Amino acid sequence: MKPEPGTAAINYQVYRSEDGEEMTALLADVFTRRDPLALAAGIKAQEFALFVRALLPKAAEERLTIVARFAGSGEMVGAVLTNDPASEADFAMEVLGREFAMVGSILGELVTAYRAGREPAPGEQLHLYLLGVSEYATGMGVGQGLVAACLENGARRGYRIAVAEATNKTSQHIFRKLGFQERALISYNDHLYEGEHIFARIAEHGGPILMERMLAPA
Repeated sequence: MKPEPGTAAINYQVYRSEDGEEMTALLADVFTRRDPLALAAGIKAQEFALFVRALLPKAAEERLTIVARFAGSGEMVGAVLTNDPASEADFAMEVLGREFAMVGSILGELVTAYRAGREPAPGEQLHLYLLGVSEYATGMGVGQGLVAACLENGARRGYRIAVAEATNKTSQHIFRKLGFQERALISYNDHLYEGEHIFARIAEHGGPILMERMLAPA
């Protein structure tokens, strides 16, 4: 049963390898039920889980990812998968199928527009790219708490800039509330994949926005 807002304490912790399967299940469920891009592309939960699992070794090594748990029960209710894009291994979304290639095409275009040919240096940029909150914790400020904890952890580690691709109005609101500013936008209505406007059906969401915030030294 979902606690009433303000009645449940939330603990925010750096991701550890033993959190892997729980975080995978949470993100796969949240994104395939609520994320406009995943829904439009028709990505299934088991497919999204394969994608998340491929990212887990790096998450455990870098210690930039944050998870949220109810303090009482220990149940995981949110996560923000985060990495250092300068050490990002080449990951071809196409290997996961056409659905992921479709998503990769619009997000890749967004990142290219933001970087404008400049690649981030190691230890410079914190990349928040999968923010998900369980339905049991919606409306409790968990998304905002996750991002705030992530920024604090990154600043403590010496990162200067935080960036995030926000694909819907909820995540965009959270990032704006925490001081992120828009740096690049791709319209769902205008984006072409293999000559098709494949995301026109979710045009009411506007489009993914790449948002940026400078981090104060810890």
